[in-house]
Amino acid sequence: MTATASQQAGTSNDDARAFLHDFRSMSTYGATAGGGVDRQAGTPADGQTRNWFRGLVEGHGFEVRYDAVGNQFALLELVPGAPYIAVGSHLDSQPFGGRFDGAYGVLAGAHAAVRLKERMASGANTAAESSGAPDAAPLFNIAVINWFNEEGCRFKPSMMGSSVFTGKLPAEKVLAATDPSGTTVREALEAIGTVGDFSLDVAAYVEIHIEQGRSLEDNGLTIGLVESTWGANKYEFIVHGEQAHTGATVIADRHDALLGASSLVVAARDIADEFSTDDHAVITSCGEFTVYPNSPVVVANRVELLVDVRSTDPDVLAAADAELHRRVAQIEGRASVRIERGAEHVWAAKAYDEAGLRLAAKSAEALDLTYGTVRTLAGHDSTNMKDIVPTIMLFVPSVEGISHNEKELTSDDDMLAGVDLLTELLGRVVAGEFVPAEN
Repeated sequence: MTATASQQAGTSNDDARAFLHDFRSMSTYGATAGGGVDRQAGTPADGQTRNWFRGLVEGHGFEVRYDAVGNQFALLELVPGAPYIAVGSHLDSQPFGGRFDGAYGVLAGAHAAVRLKERMASGANTAAESSGAPDAAPLFNIAVINWFNEEGCRFKPSMMGSSVFTGKLPAEKVLAATDPSGTTVREALEAIGTVGDFSLDVAAYVEIHIEQGRSLEDNGLTIGLVESTWGANKYEFIVHGEQAHTGATVIADRHDALLGASSLVVAARDIADEFSTDDHAVITSCGEFTVYPNSPVVVANRVELLVDVRSTDPDVLAAADAELHRRVAQIEGRASVRIERGAEHVWAAKAYDEAGLRLAAKSAEALDLTYGTVRTLAGHDSTNMKDIVPTIMLFVPSVEGISHNEKELTSDDDMLAGVDLLTELLGRVVAGEFVPAEN
């Protein structure tokens, strides 16, 4: 963050210190020995972080409510009766994940909202006003949202809370979903006391997140303006075999579910290599293997795993996906198993709002922050929100692109620059520069 940017944003040293203090306090919840966090959705650590966040924002005059699937809404009323602009991300993490992923965006949203409230109360000029914005008076209220179970590691699918909010998943189906131990989402939310019946209409959505890639760092940029998502097809596969003795059963008589699952892993990697070009990359991955009976002297009778295929180009994604399913049939024959396709979670490659990109660029320029356009390989709650309301997605750099790892890191300067930009941009959105108030 440059001194010029900080001055133009009206950001004081106290503002910066307050954010970094709160970020470090937040990172103590679910902290791991390796410097990351482990606060999977609906666990006690997730509940503690949610309660900490509630205390933080209530201290600044927010009202906190919860909906039926545990989405947490921190409401800041600036204009009584006006619609809401939503800003946020998620506080849950992967097991032994990084402390920045998601949590940074929630806290940045809260601090941006608090700064705007304080400036409005004091009558201080924002950068929007000084740069010629037509009207900095608020036309909207602000809702900072902590979405439930964005990560999808304890409960599937990922982006669960925003999927319900946007009507893509029914709440009752989500509440009945279970983790590997059989605990339902409903039971987990009741255990941490963060479930209610609140609902909210929003006019627009803004999210800031760490990039989880290295393009910003490689190009020496401070801010990424996300222009589109990658398409992603995520599948649960169940490989059915037959239990047998690993020593006494000859190879010809085996129906080895683990062989079938392992062949699927190799096939997915082959497809990524085969379909990636200079113009359009394909990324595949496999995870969460569950092997039955998982004994050292028993041929596996069943393996459950996840496979996902992603690409920037819908035609390339469709071709790679078709090849994956062709390979499934081949693997069934070679390994003498049956492969069942279970639940799936799909989102298409889709652009973010162009007006939002222009406004974000204008805001970055007002603060003298370097920026560029990027695409998001990962899914985010904004992936769902952009399908129902005008949405803006921002990135700050990830050191070496490391994410979902305790070594995940974003520098203090980059975090603070992101909060400055979010404050500037949110001020413009709340003042009606992105969507008209009647929406």
